[in-house]
Amino acid sequence: MRTVAILVLGDIGRSPRMMYHAKSFAEMGFVTDLIGYAGSKPIPALERLPRVRIHHIPQLPKICSRLPFILLAPIKIIHQVVSIITCLLIWIDIPPEFILLQNPPSIPTLALVKLIGYLRGSKVIIDWHNLGYSILALKLGEKHLFVRIAKRYESFFGRSAYAHLFVTQAMCRHLSKAWNLQCQDERGHKVVLYDRPPRHFHRSSTQETHELFRKLQPNLAVHAGLRDFLPNVSAPYSTPFTHTAPVSTKTKGVAGIPLFSNQRAKIASPIGTPVSETVPSYSEIRLPALRPDRPALLVSSTSWTPDEDFSILLEALELYEARAVELSSDATNTQTLPKVLVIVTGKGPLRDHYMQKVEKLQESWSWVRCISLWLEAEDYPTLLGSADLGISLHSSSSALDLPMKVVDMFGCGLPVCALNFACLNELVQRGRNGLVFHDSAELADQFEDMLLSFPDSPRLQSLTESLANMSQRTVTPAHHLHMPKQYQQNTDANWTWGTWDDNWARVMRPLVLSDVNL
Repeated sequence: MRTVAILVLGDIGRSPRMMYHAKSFAEMGFVTDLIGYAGSKPIPALERLPRVRIHHIPQLPKICSRLPFILLAPIKIIHQVVSIITCLLIWIDIPPEFILLQNPPSIPTLALVKLIGYLRGSKVIIDWHNLGYSILALKLGEKHLFVRIAKRYESFFGRSAYAHLFVTQAMCRHLSKAWNLQCQDERGHKVVLYDRPPRHFHRSSTQETHELFRKLQPNLAVHAGLRDFLPNVSAPYSTPFTHTAPVSTKTKGVAGIPLFSNQRAKIASPIGTPVSETVPSYSEIRLPALRPDRPALLVSSTSWTPDEDFSILLEALELYEARAVELSSDATNTQTLPKVLVIVTGKGPLRDHYMQKVEKLQESWSWVRCISLWLEAEDYPTLLGSADLGISLHSSSSALDLPMKVVDMFGCGLPVCALNFACLNELVQRGRNGLVFHDSAELADQFEDMLLSFPDSPRLQSLTESLANMSQRTVTPAHHLHMPKQYQQNTDANWTWGTWDDNWARVMRPLVLSDVNL
């Protein structure tokens, strides 16, 4: 049996790329040991696959988090060193053929895994997600002594490996030149493995949206600000976004539109036009349809860290609120903006700070609400596939990585407004699969442009249709440029967007099976 150990020095359930790696290795027949912290629930596939073994590294006692950074950092590193050595040398009794390492974090994993790989005869593969020293610089500043030490450490111990994986072409070019990255074996190489969504990510059907918001209704009900904001709900027949109204020519919506229609009327006030509250009989129930009085649903996923400036979104929502009030009060205006519900997913240190600001701001808002929700892994893609517009605030500490959240949104057919940075154009094509903004004013303008006359906005429909056809588009395969000639025969000159499984098989399969006759 072929073996691989995958090290994630973080919450396994919040490391989608490494979980997808584990799933792909296991499906290819590798005994796969996935090592990391417990916390969020991993993807269901990892619990079903018999060749996947999950090892949880013990967490430091919570009391240690109160220590100052200068004391906490060495204690944390010593704890991690002991945990990783115990796992890779004792818990995993058979030396793994490959050790796949996520970077960052870089300290102490890069040096430690290199040593263990040498002792056990394992081939080390570094998956470069970002640069560890650049993340530390956000907290301490670029000129801090610890940051300079971290940069030297990362460049020295990360320079040599069996193979190097990168999330962007920009990162591959930069590190290859600046740090002179090397491969220890002629069969190893440097490749770009773009993040792609797993195969089950798709645009949600109205039925899936209905079931999701039936499930989320208790979570929505606890938010006092939503009680007079969202349409009335009659469980289980309706949710704030869908309803199962009976077919009746007598029950009409705005402008004579039947309530069971997938179309919706323009909302001219923040209260909207309610659907009928008449509960249909069992024989009259139809498949769920989108409500004519539903708000526009915006979704943003964030780690609530300094490299994602949430204040940009708050300022944009303030501007949208003012613009919606202005348009609704203009009697001569024929175009209106809808109410907007923004759902922010994710966990992180700045969540409480920003959500307290949100609660204070929306006390005076009539058109906008913003809430934070944590969803299980199986519900997250359904939410993305149910939304009307996605928002990415990722700015990248190194300007060399791409936001996984945008990949997930594209996989679910969700157009995105993304904060611009150096290599974003490797993922977001302005005007084709999303929009790019530089500040809150530009984001607010994009909200208005995309949502004006919602849901019949030509701009929104155009981007949504473009994403639906993305699988038919071809792009230049970046990894092809960095792959030895003997493997290029396994790569088409042009390839489609595809899924994670397609991309992984194209890039990783020839790398880890290079010594096997394919």
